[in-house]
Amino acid sequence: MRVLAVSGSLRPESHNSRLLRAAQELAPAGVEWDTFDALHTIPLFHGEREDMDAPEAVVHWRDRIDAADVVLFATPEYNGSISGVLKNALDWASTPFPDNVLRGKPVLVTGASTGAYGAMWAQSDLRRILGITGGRVLDGELALARAHEAFDEDGRLHSASQSERLSQLLAALVAELPAAA
Repeated sequence: MRVLAVSGSLRPESHNSRLLRAAQELAPAGVEWDTFDALHTIPLFHGEREDMDAPEAVVHWRDRIDAADVVLFATPEYNGSISGVLKNALDWASTPFPDNVLRGKPVLVTGASTGAYGAMWAQSDLRRILGITGGRVLDGELALARAHEAFDEDGRLHSASQSERLSQLLAALVAELPAAA
């Protein structure tokens, strides 16, 4: 099974990118991990019409989603919502509607922030956006609060309960494959 991991932050050492690396370490055996780290290459969405060719970076983004069995998102929270770069990428992925690469794809949303709520608002917005685009949004969340204190020097989560919760979510994501096939 192939998991596409997408951080909504452009910073390679962002808390959400670190959360995805921790998830990769905790992923069940047999999972092929693909981290998409090229959100910065996707041009601004302009309401693409079906008869227009999509830019190369958009084709690459869509192909990576299409090749994945499931998609795991880790979203930061900017001004109470998801990052503009992630929203832009999802706007591109949502076209052509309704037959886009997210249609029916199992997706899981997590998030991390330095605040006390762990990007809960952003996660809620991302779930809504993914549902509207046609993704099959899984129940369950990991809202990693005070993310600047959550990781050790090796990038692992300090909290055993957070690691266990992330493992449970990954197992639930993997379990979605038979239903999606």
